[in-house]
This record gives sequence, structure tokens and C-alpha cells, in this order.
Amino acid sequence: MNVHDKHADDTYLRSMLVERLRPMMAPNGIAGRYAHGRQLFSYCTLDRERLKAIELPCPIIGILLRGLKEVWLGNTTHVFEPGTVFVLPGRVPMDVVNIPAGRSAPYESLLLEVPALPAGMAPLLGDEKKSMRNGDRQFRISLDQDLVDTLAHAATAIASETLGEAVKAVRLTEVLTILRPMPAARPLFEASVPDEVAWLIGSAPSEAWTVERVAAHLGLGASTLRRRLAAEGTSFRTIVLNERLRAGQSALASGASSFAAAEAAGYSSRSHFARRYKESFGQLPGDHRIK
Repeated sequence: MNVHDKHADDTYLRSMLVERLRPMMAPNGIAGRYAHGRQLFSYCTLDRERLKAIELPCPIIGILLRGLKEVWLGNTTHVFEPGTVFVLPGRVPMDVVNIPAGRSAPYESLLLEVPALPAGMAPLLGDEKKSMRNGDRQFRISLDQDLVDTLAHAATAIASETLGEAVKAVRLTEVLTILRPMPAARPLFEASVPDEVAWLIGSAPSEAWTVERVAAHLGLGASTLRRRLAAEGTSFRTIVLNERLRAGQSALASGASSFAAAEAAGYSSRSHFARRYKESFGQLPGDHRIK
């Protein structure tokens, strides 16, 4: 009888991931941040260090390459070994201990900052957001072969000096698509209430959105939604206006007529669209297409 050893699989995949990323390791003697590309860098230390109550400015995807890492959140400790993939949240106080691999071998982790989701990728909304709140916060990402391959391809692409930003964005999107169902990756897909509303409206700007309809999608009451938006210094009306005008601007940039742009933005009146457009951008929609 064959017994499948998941621990052995995980150990093998972690080892494979480190080997795939070995060419990206920082040179010996480096301490601190070593840049590889936009928002992608290694963090190295030659001495054991404890960072107390640190708050990252945005979520990160991390891969431990050398040494050990401990993350303390409350009374819970998470220990990562080489090849572990982890996600750390932004703006959450944590204690972190970085432990070098040995006297002559540093600690090193490969880190990718994710300040915003790529265009077209939804944040957690409504029931999905609620379901992923259950249980204690986890940081460790479960590995499989697809994720190892995707992470290695993405890191190589983002560090490349020859590939364009569009290709790098696609590689990041591939990573996030695999991570999205995983509870440990939740911090990457959390957004503020105004951003959730903006994404929902921006996904279909021509629809007849009401505050009640949007609130239902977010699992909130209409009055609660209005209150939360006001606390963030904005309003439902403002977000709807901004997202519809952004949709119209995008349509014009792609070569659409003023009439088609107004329709894409959800305006039945082309003159109303033109007036709002000029108020926001200082020119009429037709002027946008004049070179």
C-alpha cells in the first residue's frame, strides 16, 4: 500500500523553489535591502535581529531563501524555514525575528510589495470577505507545483531589465490568481470600503447603481455604507461620478466617439456627460481625441 507523505511533498517543493530562485540571491556580505526590480527586493541580515511592533505599509508576498523567520502576532508564533511562501499584512503590528543560517551564512527573504491589486482583479467582497474572516490569521501559503512554477516565473520576470511592465503585470496577476482562494493570502485582497465600492461600480459603470444595491453586494446596510464612506471623507455619489468619468475617459482613449464614451460611462445624455467631463478634466470629450 502506498502512503502519500504530504510533509515530504512540501519539503521537496520548498527545496525546489529555493533552487529555482538561487540565481536571485543577494551577494554575500549584503545587509538590509537589495533591490531586484520594482517592489521586488531581498532583505538580508548577517546577525540575528528582532523587530518589535513593525507595521508594513502594504501587504507583501515573501519567500524565505536562507535562515529562519519567526512572526509573532499576539501570543501566536509562526516559524518559517527556507522555501516557505508567506503573506504578511499591511498596517498590522507584528514582532518579527530574522535568524541567519549560520555564522557565515545570512538570513535572506525575497519580498514583493503589493500596494494595489492589478486592474481587473477584484478585492474580497460580501460573503467571500466574511467567509475568509473565520479562524486565526495564517501566514504560510501551501505549495503545489503550479505555484512554485508561477512564483519562479514571476520573480524572474519582475527582476528582468528587458521585459516590459505589461508582461510583469501579467506575471503578478498569475501569482495573485492562484493565491486568491487561500485564507493565508487574504491580506492581499483586502480593501477599504471606498475602494470596494469603486471596484464594484468600475466593473460595470453603465449600470444603474444605487447605494442600496452596492451595500447589498458588500453585505452592509445602506445607512452603514453611507456612514463608512463619510468616515473615509467621501460619498457614494462622488465615487459613482469618478468611476463613470474614468470609464468614459478610457473609452475615449481607446478611440471611441463621444456618444459611445457617454454610453460606456452610463450617461443617457451626451450633453450631461460632456458637462461633467469638462468639470473634472478641464476639456470636452471631443477635445480628448484631438492631437
